Amino acid sequence: MKKIRNTKALFVLTFFIFLFALSGCTTKTTSTNSTTNEPTTEEVSTTVKNYYSDVKSDTDPVVLEEIEKCFDFFWETQNTDESSAGYGLVPDRYNTVTNKVGTLASIASVGYGLSAIPIGVAHGFITYEEGEERAYKTLLNLATMDRVMGFYYHFYGMTTAAPASGSEVSIIDTAIFLNGALTAGKYFGGRCEEIANQIYEDVVWTWYYDSSASRFYMGYDHTTGKFSGYWGSYAEQMMIFILASGSPRYTIGRQPYNYMKTVSQMASATDDYGSFYMSYSGSLFVYQYAYSWFDSEKYVDSDGFSWYTNSLNATKAAYAYSVSKKNDYYTYSENSWGMSACDGPDGYTGAYGSGPSIGSHYVDGTVALYAAVASINYLETESLNALQNYRNNANLWSKYGLIDSYNLGARNNYVTVPEATIPSGGWYGTDLIGIDKGNELLMLENYNSGLIWNIFMDIEYVQNAMIILGFSEE
Repeated sequence: MKKIRNTKALFVLTFFIFLFALSGCTTKTTSTNSTTNEPTTEEVSTTVKNYYSDVKSDTDPVVLEEIEKCFDFFWETQNTDESSAGYGLVPDRYNTVTNKVGTLASIASVGYGLSAIPIGVAHGFITYEEGEERAYKTLLNLATMDRVMGFYYHFYGMTTAAPASGSEVSIIDTAIFLNGALTAGKYFGGRCEEIANQIYEDVVWTWYYDSSASRFYMGYDHTTGKFSGYWGSYAEQMMIFILASGSPRYTIGRQPYNYMKTVSQMASATDDYGSFYMSYSGSLFVYQYAYSWFDSEKYVDSDGFSWYTNSLNATKAAYAYSVSKKNDYYTYSENSWGMSACDGPDGYTGAYGSGPSIGSHYVDGTVALYAAVASINYLETESLNALQNYRNNANLWSKYGLIDSYNLGARNNYVTVPEATIPSGGWYGTDLIGIDKGNELLMLENYNSGLIWNIFMDIEYVQNAMIILGFSEE
């Protein structure tokens, strides 16, 4: 079906449908267990009213364009072959040269894809009915896929849905998927919410938790039956604390959250930024992922600590660090910044980051475009300037919006450079990475309307988690 692009017209139509429903129109309702159940006009109106009421009237067109392109990535690359075991899976990667998806799906990408559906409905890119059907069929199939104690593998075959060879059973990627599943479930209600809630409630958080160490394990190898590593000091695990504590069947209390704060190291304030908890490499995604769903600006913990302020100061530090490197690398400037895990000339590097950090951060002139763009809720002006700068460079643009990363090389034979030779004119990443596009999309939409924050914070499990973790609204 052709996409609806006139958002204002959609809302006018929805408004009159809603008035008609209130005037006494009888709407047919079927059981939420029925596979033919469709949302009523009243459900559509209520959804729009409750969750998309804070939309800005002056959002920069470049932001809206990137929102649409990111949405298209998830809507169009998702496996929608109903005869395929991998229905609903979203690729980990998409090649912008061949215009083909990779053979592997990322379970985290599916979570972002599910979160993207309400955004598409709100903007009128798709109809409510189209979105609800896609979300339902995705959740229905994902509920049947191979899991271990409710946890998903990191990667699956795009068409086979078989766990990828060597793939770990991942707690953090499962958490990202669950965020998306619960978001879509809450938005659409009915049969979608029923399946999403069941998937979430089946996750045995207590199994993945070492109570003697007050920490969650980081990975599980099903072939050896052994866990590896721990989530210790501050990283992107805030979403794990929220989901695990809010679980009605396998809840974990406040202890791992308290432990994380105890062992994490705080960076001292400077003239450029305030103090904040450092991560290992200083990658910006660490200060963004969980907060794509968790509206941290509204809450403080029992110590009065604000994770929004923490991300704000970390982003200020990352921006200052990038700008300080502009005399060493051609890529960095006030309008080209963002050091975070991404592809580089030597391949994917998770250690791309900036100081201050508690461990090693790797810098070779590579910029992760999504990292600056997804910082828009912290450094609005700097992020918008970067987004506009990137959009004006044809080399940084693809069918689905901004590319992942680029590197223009070092100035004056600067020492730290990639092993790979930077081509004349610069190196440009050819793969779009699902989790990067998803992080970008959600943060941009939260800036535009707060939509994902509004939905996620309205979930009963999340509200319970706020109480258990000791969070309160400011």
